[in-house]
This record gives sequence, C-alpha cells and structure tokens, in this order.
Amino acid sequence: MLGWAIFFFIVAIVAAVFGFGGIAGMAAGVAKLLFAVFIVLFVATLVVSLLRGRRPPSP
Repeated sequence: MLGWAIFFFIVAIVAAVFGFGGIAGMAAGVAKLLFAVFIVLFVATLVVSLLRGRRPPSP
C-alpha cells in the first residue's frame, strides 16, 4: 500500500510539473488517503504486536 502512495505522489509531482492541476490534485489526494491508511495500519499492527508480546518458539 505504501508503494501505491509513493506512485500517486510521483504522478502528482509529474502532473504538477506539466501543469495538469486537476490530475495533480486528484493524485495528491489519493496519495494522502493511502498514506493515512498505511499509517493507521502500521500503528494498529504495532499496538497488537506490543500487546501480544514475544512468544517462545513451539517445540
């Protein structure tokens, strides 16, 4: 998912250089949304892993 956010960020930068405002704005909006989703999933995974702790390997 982070890859998609980076992809849309690059598309927004390229579109902004060429002056396509609508496309740049849309790509930037999608990149922001995907970045926010990625951050939420990262924090959720971090909290779950901290709460579960590290278990010893099964024999």
